[in-house]
Amino acid sequence: MKHVIAASAATLGLLLAGGVQADEKLAQANGCMTCHQMDKKVLGPSYKDVAAKYRGNAGTEAALVRKVKDGGKGVWGDMMMPPNAHVKEADIQAIVKWIMTVK
Repeated sequence: MKHVIAASAATLGLLLAGGVQADEKLAQANGCMTCHQMDKKVLGPSYKDVAAKYRGNAGTEAALVRKVKDGGKGVWGDMMMPPNAHVKEADIQAIVKWIMTVK
């Protein structure tokens, strides 16, 4: 029984890690990494900084999905983030969920 539990836990860990890696690839495929990096500011804030700022705030994911889709300016400085209406909503949601896991 211990072997079954250990194997199940290992499989779940691999699946979750694969999902995180897949969502990073999704961010790359949609051009997000052009302006954002994991741990350093480029044109926009790092994903690490975004996650730290918004982690634990109710409604954060929905607000960030809207921000990514509609674009915006002012929260991180004067550089405008262009709208990303061409990106599927499900993809934006997956990317935002992934960003919120960055530490």
